[in-house]
Amino acid sequence: MNSLWLAGSIFLFTYALIVSEKIHRTISALLGGLAMILFVLPQEQAFHAIDWNVIFLLAGMMIIANVLKETGLFQWIALQAVRFGKGDPFKVLIMLSLITAVTSALLDNVTIVVLIAPVTLFVASTLRVSPIPFLIAEILASNIGGMATLIGDPPNILIGSAAEIDFVTFAANMGPIALLILLVFIGMTRFLFKKELTAHDQPNVDIADLDASALITDPALLRKSLLIMAAVTLGFILHGALHLDPATIALLGATLLLLWSKSDPHHALRELEWTTLFFFFGLFITVEAVVEVGLIEMIADWALRLTGGSLPLTSMLLIWFSAIASGIVDNIPYTATMIPIVKNLSQVMPAEPLWWSLALGADLGGNLTLVGAAANVVVASLAEKSGHPISFGRFLRYGVITTLMSLTLASGYVWLRYL
Repeated sequence: MNSLWLAGSIFLFTYALIVSEKIHRTISALLGGLAMILFVLPQEQAFHAIDWNVIFLLAGMMIIANVLKETGLFQWIALQAVRFGKGDPFKVLIMLSLITAVTSALLDNVTIVVLIAPVTLFVASTLRVSPIPFLIAEILASNIGGMATLIGDPPNILIGSAAEIDFVTFAANMGPIALLILLVFIGMTRFLFKKELTAHDQPNVDIADLDASALITDPALLRKSLLIMAAVTLGFILHGALHLDPATIALLGATLLLLWSKSDPHHALRELEWTTLFFFFGLFITVEAVVEVGLIEMIADWALRLTGGSLPLTSMLLIWFSAIASGIVDNIPYTATMIPIVKNLSQVMPAEPLWWSLALGADLGGNLTLVGAAANVVVASLAEKSGHPISFGRFLRYGVITTLMSLTLASGYVWLRYL
């Protein structure tokens, strides 16, 4: 009992530090993990708790995305969006949102917003409008698009690894509802953003005069990167038949791209989101400790009593509670904590609806607040550095509406398809 209270106290203190943002969340997670090693877990068990499939999958995709960034591809895509929208800020916002959603499904959404946000600031400056509506729309679109695939959103990687769900199965189950929610969201953008997208003056430049070809700085590297990306995507689709984990495929693709492009590995590795990877290290160890002492099993028993063991009620509870909790705590640590709870629940009821309910709630709940997902925090930081801070309250106005719409559709989807 002493170890249970000690592990629970360390866990809650770690969460409080992460939510408060008094210190960086990576430092908070590492402190929690190390405290668990010192007082609760043997260090060998703690290190075995790290899910290397998640770590290496993220690292591999980050390397590929960073090489793609060097080609100018994302700047070229943004310019095409401006041209397609004929300089109309509202049409450009729709295009950038669609681009963000689609690419967030192919790469992880945190990487995509890191690449798209600086381009968006340039586009808004060119159109002489505030970049904030664009950035908020891209955050919302990235979380919606990212839910469609195994690699699109960090919670998906965690769930796929824990539940042994392959790339195709994940896309077949999450893709249809992600597409429906995205289409409804695009339809809502006029109501959400139209009034804020009135240009104050003529654009800085004539849209027709913009030279898109000049933005592709390295065509040869672009061709190599796209070929490797296509091969990696095919590998994800066939990884079950190949008997290879997605992490192996992502690392293989990243390594071949570095070899083929003769890129400097020092530069490629320096650009990795090391803070995100080390955040996961601390998080895995912290969650392993509360599983080991039996705290997770107690919570699962409580959930069963609350829902009376009803699968439909448990699934709906998972979706809505996960969304609200993810909006408060960030969906990555929340998902890592819930995975062992769902494993326990799946021993007494069918697992499939529970996993999809957790994925939907965690992914969509990331849109609720400005701290609900890693992508939100990244964009908010970039916006603040550029002199266009996004306030918590302003984001909340859009996040609540979008999340309620998304959860309503997701609940109906789970009910009709699985229950």
